[in-house]
Amino acid sequence: MNHNLPQKLDRESLNQLSKEQLVEIIIEQSKVIRELQEIIVELQQEIQRLKVSRDLDSSNSSKPPSGDIHKKSENKKASSQEESSQPNKKPGGQPGHQGKTRKGFGRVDRYEILRPEDCIYCGQKAFATVAVKVEKHCVAQLVERPIEVVEYQRQTCVCECCGNIQTASWPDDIIPGQDLGTSLQAFLGWANNYAHMPYEKQQEMLWELGQIEIGLGTLVATNERIQTAIEPSIIELSNWVKQTQPNIHVDETPWSVKGTKEWLWVVANSEFCLFTAADTRSRAELEAILGTQYQGIIVSDDFSVYNGYQAFAQQKCLAHLRRHFKKLIQLPGLHNQAIGETFVSLIDEAFRSYGRWFQILDSTSYNEWIDLAGATAGNLLRSLRDKAHQWWYFLDHPEVPPDNNQAERSLRLAVTKRKVSGGSRSMERFQHTANLLTVVQTCRRQGRSVIDFFAQALIADSDNSLSRPSLLPQD
Repeated sequence: MNHNLPQKLDRESLNQLSKEQLVEIIIEQSKVIRELQEIIVELQQEIQRLKVSRDLDSSNSSKPPSGDIHKKSENKKASSQEESSQPNKKPGGQPGHQGKTRKGFGRVDRYEILRPEDCIYCGQKAFATVAVKVEKHCVAQLVERPIEVVEYQRQTCVCECCGNIQTASWPDDIIPGQDLGTSLQAFLGWANNYAHMPYEKQQEMLWELGQIEIGLGTLVATNERIQTAIEPSIIELSNWVKQTQPNIHVDETPWSVKGTKEWLWVVANSEFCLFTAADTRSRAELEAILGTQYQGIIVSDDFSVYNGYQAFAQQKCLAHLRRHFKKLIQLPGLHNQAIGETFVSLIDEAFRSYGRWFQILDSTSYNEWIDLAGATAGNLLRSLRDKAHQWWYFLDHPEVPPDNNQAERSLRLAVTKRKVSGGSRSMERFQHTANLLTVVQTCRRQGRSVIDFFAQALIADSDNSLSRPSLLPQD
């Protein structure tokens, strides 16, 4: 920009200038005005972009709900009369809520009979054997020492009948050479990989529950031992997914490995959940997990890796599409608001009623918008047209969900683990974490105990004659 113009131009000084000088001043000023106008346009576009970015949340973008900022309402508070007319709900369970604890625990481990000791009237202890009244109250108690330290003394003895020497067997729930029993090791595996409890807190927990001191090295070795024990079960599940090819949901999330962005993939349905550590977010990773072709139905978002992948059928996540159109409403541009509002309404209607969608949406209902739309809106509409068989597959097959919630919910546990741990120190540790999360989420899907699975895997790993637990869905 030219800054060599006079600071002040009054009438008297202008009258003293020649025509040529006045023309030069006007030309220079027009150049400055043009440059300022261009800067203003750029700044207005940048301000609009920042406003849109500020207003993005989980409802109109791919941001997770955990990243949403709760904002105060800018609306004025309702008057006291309006507030008094609305029913005030108390926090907690509402009328009609079906409780769980009050139904009982399903078992009683110990009975304790409480009898009166001293008569408050005469001071004697002679109470009748049969009670006049019995009141029952079932309570879940934390016992004094949930963790007990047991010293097993294995003896070798001589048989008095045949004279042979025989040594007793160790109990099934301990592994010789290990200081922690399999059930306690399995519990620590659950605390580490589901409760996301750091090793230091695990040390404190062991002291609180059993007054025992365990070194960090023992806890690390325990987690690694569990990962080694479950590895055959993970391989079995991975091969089963490729061979059986059930209907699945697929998603991926970034993962830090020594400061480098890697990717955690998840393949899941209502019966299993398989996590895989990967270097990239590419088609090669997808094919490594599922094979070059897949004969099941894949539900995913609209990420480019899934486009063109050879599968029996695909269903794109309508929730993602709805967020794209909600974002479009806020973007400046010709017809953006009208297009966004129209398709948000249509997608909402599709979720509510599959049958009505066929009457509302036909090929012309969005083709007519394409010529009027800007770049962002046009890309959305062309995707909607060209991949209609993937966006609306669920209309003909209602057993296939129109969203990818199954995979996204599966990833929440991993995302929490990533935030607590900060990532992994190596790709090997990253894959170990993926394997452990696979067991946790799959057992939860199948209604099985994670701790029992870890314990069975540890025992089977120490004794090759025992069969390993399986993560395959049970018929």
